[in-house]
Amino acid sequence: MSILVCGGAGYIGSHMVAALLEKGEDVVVLDNFQKGHREAVLGGKVYEGDLRDRSVLDNIFTENKIDAVIDFAADSLVGESVIEPLKYFENNVGGTLSLLRAMKDYGVKNIVFSSTAATYGEPESTPILESDKTFPTNPYGESKLTVEKILKWCDNAYGIKYTALRYFNAAGAHESGRIGEDHRPESHLIPLIIEAALGKREKIMIFGDDYNTEDGTCVRDYIHVMDLAEAHLLAVDRLRKGGDSRIFNLGNGKGFSVKEVIEVTRKVTGREIKAETAPRRAGDPAVLIASSQKAIDELGWEPKFASLETIIKTAWNWHLSHPEGYNS
Repeated sequence: MSILVCGGAGYIGSHMVAALLEKGEDVVVLDNFQKGHREAVLGGKVYEGDLRDRSVLDNIFTENKIDAVIDFAADSLVGESVIEPLKYFENNVGGTLSLLRAMKDYGVKNIVFSSTAATYGEPESTPILESDKTFPTNPYGESKLTVEKILKWCDNAYGIKYTALRYFNAAGAHESGRIGEDHRPESHLIPLIIEAALGKREKIMIFGDDYNTEDGTCVRDYIHVMDLAEAHLLAVDRLRKGGDSRIFNLGNGKGFSVKEVIEVTRKVTGREIKAETAPRRAGDPAVLIASSQKAIDELGWEPKFASLETIIKTAWNWHLSHPEGYNS
């Protein structure tokens, strides 16, 4: 039996494919390659196409014996989602709707869905629990929460069992250095700081240093991309064994401030990294930290790359060997 990875050429998706291959799974990858990279896919049977194209899904499900799906295919830029909400609902909700229709028609009963901490919006408390209120503050988070609700009703009606994994800040790269993070444009803090270390940007901007945190800068929960992949493996195994539908947070359980991340990157790289403070960005919460206790207890998940230094080291190794990303 095969596992279908939708969005398998993207940052997290490609690391998922690598983890599945290392485990000896038969992997089928679907990606439209608008943002993903062919070079990031280390193996498996690859299909190019859009989730909303039923003919592509028909080909995949008739040509392969799929028993589980992992769905990463989505647009994920919060700022863009505010400007282009229709794009986000059409792609993120419409794509998974199309996938679920095909799964229903072909009798595929297991799906692991890539969700997000953005489903919570402004946190009620710290650390964030899965039982906390979900009130997204942007269309990206709303689109992911909408899919979670659709999954619940598809389980009720069709018996499609799901695991929705709400990520916090994915970071780092595969230990081999073969694959890593290559977004264009880049919007994530750690690769932006590394670009400054490499001299590709003059400085890193710190948006606000007057938050109610220890050093005044925002605190975020960073989780290594291979630890995320491991959680997906465990979620697939649980569903294959008849597990019921669940939602889990995935984070480090510990927060790091912007200044801490910059300082650790200076230590890891040995480079001078200029930083400049700018006004706060609208809508940035002071602290976002996950409680992953539920995933630890029910999935048996345990992050292996929990230290910020390890996360940044793997990212730095990737960027050193791929200074122009996959175009290097």
